[in-house]
Amino acid sequence: MSEALTLDDLAVPLRVLRLLAADFGRLPAPTVHVTTVWPDRLELEFHDDLAGFEAWRDTLGIAPDAVTHTTQSAGRTRVLHAHTEYAGARLALVGYGRIPAPAAVGAAV
Repeated sequence: MSEALTLDDLAVPLRVLRLLAADFGRLPAPTVHVTTVWPDRLELEFHDDLAGFEAWRDTLGIAPDAVTHTTQSAGRTRVLHAHTEYAGARLALVGYGRIPAPAAVGAAV
């Protein structure tokens, strides 16, 4: 299916990216994903920048309790997910942050 898509088929998420850049250019820059797999979706990722994730979540009016939390990399990476509709596109925010290793019992401080 995706091989039959054209760039025009990605117009909605690309238009939303343009709107976000114009309206919220002062916010932290994310890694941006647009894909033919989900042609109506725009994904903004924040690597080692949960504060950036939070700034976008707050600006877009996504409630804190709408954020889901998982871990990856054997529990060493926190992953936050939030979704909303924005100007006709499904917008996904993803934030990645390191989870500090627990201090060893009896370790010197």
